[in-house]
Amino acid sequence: MSLRVSGGRRLQSPPGNLARPTAARVRLAVINRLAARLRSCRWLDLCCGSGAMACEALQHGAAVVVGVEQVRRVAAVAEANLNLVATGCQPRPSVRVVTAEVIRWLTLPRPTGGGEDSAFDVIYVDPPYASGLYEAIGKAVLQGGWLRPGGVMVWECSRETSPGAPTGWGVTACRNYGGTSVLFLEPLAPTAGSNGEADSAAQGTATAVLVPGGDEQAHQGDGDQAENDAAEEGFDHGSGLGRDAPCNSSMMEARPRAFPAQP
Repeated sequence: MSLRVSGGRRLQSPPGNLARPTAARVRLAVINRLAARLRSCRWLDLCCGSGAMACEALQHGAAVVVGVEQVRRVAAVAEANLNLVATGCQPRPSVRVVTAEVIRWLTLPRPTGGGEDSAFDVIYVDPPYASGLYEAIGKAVLQGGWLRPGGVMVWECSRETSPGAPTGWGVTACRNYGGTSVLFLEPLAPTAGSNGEADSAAQGTATAVLVPGGDEQAHQGDGDQAENDAAEEGFDHGSGLGRDAPCNSSMMEARPRAFPAQP
């Protein structure tokens, strides 16, 4: 399988079927949406696989990238790819890949002195679609303070079974590309009168908002392009999924946004 980042740089591919890199079209769409955040940002890539998404972040100005990958052989590929791309950046960004189970790693004490594992501006989450890890990751990120104020967490998931936002998070946008959905999440502000804690009763009925215009209608044709890109790379992240399936219905609940939609 040939794996390249924008600009044509060739990356190593994970051996066998141990990981499935995100399609090029999806990577570029995500990077374009996050463009204003990337310069000098701190990027955390959970379940990073080949590291291709984090490599795109490096090419667009990320200053620090940390990847977490459970499979040792895949982590070695990600580390090689990140170092390859970082070498071509000036000044050279800091890159590191940790071989660890993601939830266990997120529950470790987080250094607070500005070190490499301090909080991040962007957290990209791409576990195996059927792993059921999304909610647990969201909870661990929030409890551990891994996201900086004003930061964003991005989920790549199956379009057919998009998970709802976990307690304490709101979805500011959802984009569909073929069988893949990409959700942009930000922490919810505490509800008035909650004494600093989110109103759990309200969150039980509606924890997320889908921004108007945030569905696939804003990207007509992207689904086919995503599948074409994936086919060229020998992989379809959403193979066999219903292309007409909407984002999870829990995102359609009416609730005032805690944060404005990003442009």
